[in-house]
Order: sequence, then C-alpha cells, then structure tokens
Amino acid sequence: MSAAVCILAAGKGKRMVSNLPKVLHRIAGKPLVGHVMDAAAQVSPCRPVVVFGHGGEQLQAAFAGADMQWVEQREQLGTGHAVAQALPLLPADELVLILYGDVPLLSPATLQRLLDAAAPSGFALLTVSLPDPHGYGRIVRDAQAEIVRIVEHKDAGADELRIAEINTGIMAVKGAFLHRWLPALGNNNAQGEYYLTDCVAAAVAEGIRVAGVFASSEAEVAGVNNRVQLAELERALQRQLATALMDGGVTLLDPARLDVRGDVVCGQDTVIDVNVVLSGRVRIGCHVEIGPNCMLTDCDIADGTRIFANSVIEGATIGAGARIGPFARIRPETELGADVHIGNFVEVKKSRLDVGSKANHLAYIGDSEIGRNVNIGAGTITCNYDGAFKHKTIIEDDVFIGSDTQLVAPVRVGRGSTIAAGTTVTEDVEADRLVLSRVRQKTISGWQRPRKPGKN
Repeated sequence: MSAAVCILAAGKGKRMVSNLPKVLHRIAGKPLVGHVMDAAAQVSPCRPVVVFGHGGEQLQAAFAGADMQWVEQREQLGTGHAVAQALPLLPADELVLILYGDVPLLSPATLQRLLDAAAPSGFALLTVSLPDPHGYGRIVRDAQAEIVRIVEHKDAGADELRIAEINTGIMAVKGAFLHRWLPALGNNNAQGEYYLTDCVAAAVAEGIRVAGVFASSEAEVAGVNNRVQLAELERALQRQLATALMDGGVTLLDPARLDVRGDVVCGQDTVIDVNVVLSGRVRIGCHVEIGPNCMLTDCDIADGTRIFANSVIEGATIGAGARIGPFARIRPETELGADVHIGNFVEVKKSRLDVGSKANHLAYIGDSEIGRNVNIGAGTITCNYDGAFKHKTIIEDDVFIGSDTQLVAPVRVGRGSTIAAGTTVTEDVEADRLVLSRVRQKTISGWQRPRKPGKN
C-alpha cells in the first residue's frame, strides 16, 4: 500500500526565543523540517502535505523550489485540528504518514517499519519508553498488550502516570479513517485542544487494531522546543554521522570534534583530525589526510591529498596527491591538478593550476590559468581587478615566477620563461625569456638617519 505524507509544522516555538519559525532552525546545516522531508521521501514518492502556521511565509520561501503541498492552520488548536486542515489533500484509499517538523532524526527504516505495521489494520503508532516520561501522553495497553488508548499527561491518573511507554505522535493511518474520525473530535480536555491521539480510542471503539511500533532510540523521536534541545540533537546527529564515516573506513582522531553539515562521501583510509567542518556536497577520496581546524565546503578532494591545518576550501576541485596549507584559502571555481602545492597564506580564486605547479608562500592567484610545473614565488600576486572588471592571467608550462612579482592582467607569460624577483609584468612575455623590472640599487656612504631634536 502506498502512503501519503502529512508534516505538521505550524508551531511558533516560543521557547526558541527567535523570529525564525522553530522548524527552520538547523541541525547539521539543514532545517529541522528538511530532515523530516528527506526521511519521508525515502519511503514515499508522494508530494508531502505541509501544514504551516506561524512564519508561514518564511517556511514557504525556504522551500520555494520543493515539490510539496501547503496548507495553513490559522489557529493552533491541537494536532487533530492541524491534520483536519489537510484532509482535502489526503487520499482516503491510502495510508497517511503523519510526521512532525520538529522531530528531525527519524530514520527511513523506522518509518518503513511503521508503514508495514499499519498495512494489515490501517493504523500503527510509533512509541518509545522513557526513563522519565513526564509531560508525555502515556500508551495504555490491555491484558493482551494491545493499545487501547492514549492518555495525555495532564489528564492522566496516578496509575497511568507510572507508565513509561509514551506516544510520539507519529503514526500511519488509513486516510478513510482520518476523514471519518477527525471531524468528530472533541476538545474536552485540560488543554482545550483537538488531540490527534483521540483517533486511537475511535479505532478501538470500531474494533480496529492499533499496532504499536517501538522507535529504535529515544533520540530518534526527540523533538525540539528550545535551543538546549536543538544543541542536544545536533550532537546526537553528529555522532551518527561520525559513526557512519568510521564504519566506512575513515579514521576520525576525535569523533566528537567533527561537524558534518551536508552530503559527505569519504573514501577509506582517510584520516580527519579535530575541529574539521564539512559543509554542503563534499566528496573526499581515499588516503586523504585533513589536518585540524579545516573547513571544506562543496568541494571534491581526490585520493592522496594532504590538507594541512587551518585551511579553507570552498567550491573547488582538488587533484590527486595535492598539498594544501597550512593556512591556505581555496575559493570557488578553482581547479588544482595532481600534485599541486598550495602553501601557507596562499589564496586561490577562480583559477586552474595544472599538474605539479606550486605556490608555496604568501601569494594571491585570481582569475588565472596556470600550466604544468610552474613555480609561483612568495609574495606574488595576480592583479586581476581594475576597479570595474576582472581580467585573466595566463602562465604557460615550466614558468618560474620570482618572489614579489606583480602580474597585471590581462597578461600572458610564455612557456619556460623566468620572471625575476620584484618584477611588475604589464605586457605579454614570449616563451623562454627572462623578464625583470627593477630600479637599480644604490648605496650611499655616510648616510645619517633623520633624528628628532634632543634624541641621541
């Protein structure tokens, strides 16, 4: 049986103390509700129905390109009321998977177990046992361990309060049941709200079995109501992501000090030191070494590359065996060939360096095409910006650029040429030439340095 998806994301989240809707706060670089959407997409191809309320414009703007259906809940009158707003978009002949936008760690495997359990009767509920269930609705079972009802904490008696198994609110229900039960819900309870969980009592009254499915962990069904809980789930998710990398053959020198904030794939026998942040789409090959305090964003790192401490790589492609850093910055649209060396305090932007080229110290390379086996001396800069437009520097194979050279673009340096230290290159250089532009050194004997009056 296929399944529709309804995600409840209307809550304001007052305890977040934020102008941002709660479900747009991020863990691992992605909005909470984005994690929910991704998990649901792996078990159901249907367009999800998202029920929004507070901050609806921000929520819709954040997912402007996504294929989903939006429903507004103008008044927040409970979970049953929220799903009722979506009823016109929920098919009667399919299961409906009801999820919450602030519960981000649900796994697709657990959602699939829930759908499988719901298939026979048309109703399954996700539960979990907590050491301290205070504040949560309790699962009440009969002598045969079948679920018979859910009692909210504020409505529970002494015996019910001792129950450790709690309702997560996540369920799979046949759409026809929702169409029948939700319009009949009442709000005669301590909160004065329409509880979705009252559907359990309705099912039992009709002799419909409510299957109970235990979540795989407490963290998987934990919601976010404040920034402390947000931080706790961030760390829980980072532990999961670090474990997955290590299971795939990656060495993490301290798994607690790695942050993954995107889609990361890493080859075996790669070693990652502490305080590394991986953001966006990152592809790292085998036998790569990444030093401490590095940030990699939207980049591809080929096999055998070494990235030394405190380096930043963004939007770049790095060839096999390259050496980067320490304290290097590789900016977007940069391509480094195999065995390229980019050293300390070197910045590269929108440039291509071919195999074996090196810029080991204190250089800026922007809007450039650099051939094979080129040496860029310390203090070299490409002067690519004239105040209005960017211009290209082209350096052909086997060129030696001496220290403290300025290459004023647009300019081309021919194959095999040597640019002497301290030269400013303003015109194209033919192949196999020596270029130098220096003021002749003068030495003046007997020179007296100026001194302020009264000082020896």
